[in-house]
Amino acid sequence: MNARLKGLTSWDADWAGLRVAVLGLSTTGFSVADTLTELGAEVLVLSESASEDYQRLLPVIGARLELGSLAEPPASLIDFAPDVVIASPGFPPAHPVIRWTQDAGIALWGDVELAWRVRDKVVRPDGTPADWVLITGTNGKTTTTQLTASLLAEGGLRTAPCGNIGVPVLDAVRDPGGFDVLVVELSSHQLWYLGLAAPEAQLYPHSAVCLNLADDHLVWHGSAQAYRDAKALVYRNARVACVYNKADEATRLMVEEADVVDGARAIGFDLGTPGPSDLGVVDGIVVDRAFLDDRRNSALELTTLDDLRRVGLSAPHIVQNILAAAALARSLGTEPETIHRALQAFRLDAHRIQVVAEHAGITWVDDSKATNPHAAASSLRAYPGAVWVVGGDLKGVDISELVAEVGGTAGAAIVIGLDRDPVLTAFRRHAPSVPLYEVLPADTGEVMTRVVELATGIAGDGGTVLLAPAAASFDQFSSYADRGHRFAEAVRDWIDRGSVDDADASPEAR
Repeated sequence: MNARLKGLTSWDADWAGLRVAVLGLSTTGFSVADTLTELGAEVLVLSESASEDYQRLLPVIGARLELGSLAEPPASLIDFAPDVVIASPGFPPAHPVIRWTQDAGIALWGDVELAWRVRDKVVRPDGTPADWVLITGTNGKTTTTQLTASLLAEGGLRTAPCGNIGVPVLDAVRDPGGFDVLVVELSSHQLWYLGLAAPEAQLYPHSAVCLNLADDHLVWHGSAQAYRDAKALVYRNARVACVYNKADEATRLMVEEADVVDGARAIGFDLGTPGPSDLGVVDGIVVDRAFLDDRRNSALELTTLDDLRRVGLSAPHIVQNILAAAALARSLGTEPETIHRALQAFRLDAHRIQVVAEHAGITWVDDSKATNPHAAASSLRAYPGAVWVVGGDLKGVDISELVAEVGGTAGAAIVIGLDRDPVLTAFRRHAPSVPLYEVLPADTGEVMTRVVELATGIAGDGGTVLLAPAAASFDQFSSYADRGHRFAEAVRDWIDRGSVDDADASPEAR
């Protein structure tokens, strides 16, 4: 490793002339290249594709771009002889260029490590960089990140939600306005790269949470254990609070095993009665028994389930997200009444248990963001008896456990996607009493139209149709958002036609 790298832990360090290869040119890759060229490094960006805007902007900022296959390390990378390779999070550990980098003894960073190294670019009035709060989990990361940022902002802190949520951490670090707190959503991919950081570049977050753990991204990581180990890194070096899900033992074990700063507290949350260092729910009241002096004998009210129900936030998994966000916000001093006020104004993103229509006695719910079994299970628990629209790209995950656990609570299932056979097999084996329907592959524009036609013939008055695919979307759609949009459009078209379609709703209809 280049001995010079050990001293690169400040914006004001000597970055001039450092040779850095950047892998991938999306939003993250460009933020890395832009930062490094501003610091005076020599930057080569390698990507298999790039937008016209990025191709035009890279020379302007002073970086080189080479487009082409990365199926193996290109000659230009080898000739460049980088001091550091910084990879976009899409590059898995087994990627040939990642393996070449590690075999060659070249430092391998992710964008979050670079952001931590230069976090003093803009400081607070007291001269210190912003605090970092880290959020990960198989499901609920984005919602909890948004919630936490909203609670902190309501309390008067300058707050930036960033990371996997869509805004690169480097953009937040370099924002000239500065922030008091960065609320950083981290994917398991980003955490894996953080696991490679040298001691001088390891993160020391104020507080952190892993919301839950279920099999996901197994192809990327290579195993469930590797995925779990990456998630557990979120707690490393936490200074104040390690927030965990009492209903998910895996997260508790992560906290118990974490190497944290002396004095950091373990703070649990779940939907039951909280213990003296937890947040939970008592008689419909969401309470804090962790951040008060007399926590053994009393609790602080944060909100009520009735209040949350009025603003569409009462689904059990959303309440869990709220509890986690409240714990993080309380660890930074946000007052209970501030949390209550902020929650009354908060709204969920599109495609997250979003009611897109209520018409002719049927409620249509878009949870296209439920891209894995764990997320879909939460949706089904929120809407028992629903007509469940399920399927897509399973990403190597076995869906049979999900079907065995909650599939039987569905009123019926409509299976979509190119990878349908495992889903159909799981229902026939584990939930044979659930009426099963299948939409064969077709043009993307026809899939949801057929789904709605089938669902209208199945759902009765007072019924719910729930799009919670438990799978990624890329087999038939451009994104989970595209899938959700097309579902909503098909519902609106059905309403506009006067809801008069006569659908073939015989079981396993094609």
